[in-house]
Formats: sequence, structure tokens, C-alpha cells
Amino acid sequence: MPKALHPIAGALALLLIALFWVSTVVAEVFGATGDVVAVKTAIPWAFLLLIPALAAAGGSGFRLAKGRSGELVQIKRRRMPVIVANGVVVLIPAALFLAAKARADAFDTAFYTVQALELLAGAVNIALLGLNMRDGLRMTGRKIETAT
Repeated sequence: MPKALHPIAGALALLLIALFWVSTVVAEVFGATGDVVAVKTAIPWAFLLLIPALAAAGGSGFRLAKGRSGELVQIKRRRMPVIVANGVVVLIPAALFLAAKARADAFDTAFYTVQALELLAGAVNIALLGLNMRDGLRMTGRKIETAT
């Protein structure tokens, strides 16, 4: 079961975080205030799907890696604490703060400072999750190596 669950949960988590990031940028750059409020309000509700997906990906990944060694396994293991800490310490609190500020129509310096931090932290998690996906595909032989 972990063998099937891991790539699905990991891909879903990566897709959701990327969707949050892109939706935020599009709403901020091209949308009206109501669009920003809608996006910032929806993101915490989507945690109901994101958090279980991340937990399933992490748990199944640790189970699949049990007893395995190798450079890619170790690299993926080292990335996970950064991804988790970034999410728990920065992204979740920022999303909750921004949702509250947006609902209160309080688009002030604090909102935009936290928004910038959230976009930066989100980009880091997208990159790290993407690298984990790439390395997972390499480990299973589903990724063709490209010449550099």
C-alpha cells in the first residue's frame, strides 16, 4: 500500500502547494480585493486536504525507506525536516494570519510583509518537494536521466 500511496500523496501535496502559490500571485497581481480575500480564505480550508496528503506522503516515504540506504534516500530524508518546519513554523501560521487579515479587509504593511514571507517559504517548499519527487522517480527507475 505505501508503494502506491506515496507518489499519489506526494504529488497531491506538491500540486496543492503550487496551486496556493500561483493563486496568490494571480489574485494579488491581476485580481480585485475580493479575489485576494477569496484565495486567502480558501487556503486554510484546503489544509483539510493538504495536511493529510503531506502526512501520508511522509509516513509512507519513511516506511518505504526503512532498511534502505543510498544517497538519494539520505538526501530525501534530510529535506523532509526542512519541508515540515517550513510548513509548521512559517506557512500554516502565515496562511491563518493572512486569511484573518484579508477577511478584515486589513491590507496593511503587516499583511504584505507576511505575504512576501509566505510566497518565499512556499517557493522553497515547492522546490524541495519537487526535488524529492524527482529523486523518488529516479529511485524507482521511472525518470530518465538527462545529460547536463
